[in-house]
Amino acid sequence: MDRPSPRYLFAGRLTREYIVFPSAAPLLDVPGGNVLYAAVGLAVWEPQPPPGVVARVGEDYPQGWLERYARLGLDMRGVRTLPEAVDVRSFFAFSDRTSRLSDDPVPHFARLGLPFPKSLLGYRSPLANLDSRTRLTSVSLRQGDIPPDFLDATAAHLCPLDYLTHSVLPAVLRQSEFTTITLDPSAGYMNPTFWNDVPALLTGLTAFFPSEEEIRSLFQGHSTDLWEMAEALAAYGCEIIVIKRGESGQLVYVSSTRSRWEIPSYPARLVNPIGAGDAFCGGFLAGYRKTYDPLQAALYGNISASLVVEGNDPGYALDALPGLPQARLEAIQHSVRKV
Repeated sequence: MDRPSPRYLFAGRLTREYIVFPSAAPLLDVPGGNVLYAAVGLAVWEPQPPPGVVARVGEDYPQGWLERYARLGLDMRGVRTLPEAVDVRSFFAFSDRTSRLSDDPVPHFARLGLPFPKSLLGYRSPLANLDSRTRLTSVSLRQGDIPPDFLDATAAHLCPLDYLTHSVLPAVLRQSEFTTITLDPSAGYMNPTFWNDVPALLTGLTAFFPSEEEIRSLFQGHSTDLWEMAEALAAYGCEIIVIKRGESGQLVYVSSTRSRWEIPSYPARLVNPIGAGDAFCGGFLAGYRKTYDPLQAALYGNISASLVVEGNDPGYALDALPGLPQARLEAIQHSVRKV
């Protein structure tokens, strides 16, 4: 039986996550990655046909994880396994509910009196490095990584990836007649060093999703006003700018009407905040294609994030009670504030 082509494409990273919490058992070598959370964020609203996942991993990546997420309802055919080992480890430590650090893991395990896992030896955080303008990495995505039938989709979300990948893939998708393309930038280029490079990435995008930390980093020395930053980015040819603010919710700016909204985050039972921003992006894409209303799309994303943070696994949100996403969506409608 032929499987249906996906209607939505998600490109990003799969990781092996190590997460240390201040008052809970650590998670050691568990499946994660921005592309998983984003695809789940969409599948909360649009489970069929399964969203297509595009990523690269090494031969040392557990194949059972890919099979598991295929069983949960994601189309994993776009995950390319390279014939070599590839380090896709990712470490985060939380000092409180939402304050996240991703530096040297050794002191964090020592501070909590936890044994240091051998599988984390030699880890160096990739977040401290700026992206290259000229050199692809082993997990950078290439045009040939996308299965041909995935290009039958018309909507795509690009998760945080390196600068070169984000420079190339939107044009590839537009050539394949994608009509909705959203992009979540990487901290590796949301930096004043890339001030003159970022504008070209926004041209023709439907929506751009920087975090508050990322947009403030990019505009360092230029502006401190978030709405001014959003308007400046939209002027480069992007329809919608959403600034993700963690527990503070989102700011939404629409260039065609110059509309501004503040959305509080849904008061979820927080277990693990990893992946919330990515799930928001997936939910936004689902909501936008259902309603073509930027505000409603952001509310869909908000609810996807609220479901993901209540569990310790990217697939947790897919087991939500029937009707729960819609009930939360209706509950948050009245919390929106137009600025």
